[in-house]
Amino acid sequence: MSTIQKTIGIVFDFDDTLIPDSSSELLRRHHVDPDAFWTESRRLVSEFGYDPGHAYLKLILDNIGKGKPLGNLTNRDLRNFGRKLDDRYHPGVKRLFGDLRREAGKKIDVRFYIISGGLEEIIKGSKTVQDNITWVFGSRLIGDTESSPLKHIKRCVTFTEKTRFLFEINKFGLHLEQTQTNPYLVNEDVDREHRDIPFANMIYIGDGLTDIPCFSLVKQGGGTSFGVFDGTEKSAKRGLREFLKTGRVTSMHLPRYGPNDELGKMLRAAVANRCAELSP
Repeated sequence: MSTIQKTIGIVFDFDDTLIPDSSSELLRRHHVDPDAFWTESRRLVSEFGYDPGHAYLKLILDNIGKGKPLGNLTNRDLRNFGRKLDDRYHPGVKRLFGDLRREAGKKIDVRFYIISGGLEEIIKGSKTVQDNITWVFGSRLIGDTESSPLKHIKRCVTFTEKTRFLFEINKFGLHLEQTQTNPYLVNEDVDREHRDIPFANMIYIGDGLTDIPCFSLVKQGGGTSFGVFDGTEKSAKRGLREFLKTGRVTSMHLPRYGPNDELGKMLRAAVANRCAELSP
């Protein structure tokens, strides 16, 4: 087995998986009512046929500008905001990364990735992300220049767009800088034996409906998927139970990642088991 085939990729959604929703927190800190915002976002979807991701990004942009709630918001502002979120991670998250690396030992490489419909610059602003995550895929906004107020959608990460990034990790997970300048590279036919991180070596953790395609893809490839449920939305819990029935997720848990928490134990066991299978 080649060295690259001995890499385990652990892929997280971000909002409501590792941390409470960061977009809602951004709105709150600018005195925008998140409930009203998300209600309007759902209305754009149901009445006008917007994709959910594009609907919320449009509303973010609608609130940017002189005299508007988000003011002249820039990507630098988003990164600065992301730095303030490091005390908001779910219990056990910060310890998890080091524990999983130690679980793998020196023979198996463990790498962490985030695929999120949330704003990439917020995620990248977090020191926890900077210290532990190999690569972040998220939605992107841009202004006329790097320092200008945000006014355009540069990338929207939709439900199925998430699977594109899973394939990028699968094929180029150790060399993802290649796909940033050539997004069509993901379509290359890479022999399975030469893919950086086989799906069987992936563990995917997400919080629900937007993660269904990723749950399915990872499970079909022989990997492991875990559903996260925060205990507040009955409809989301029912949805995750449906995933369990169809085998798309291994199990469903509260977002608690410590060594004595249910999800924390399951993740540590999943890494330990896969490492044992990969070790000579």
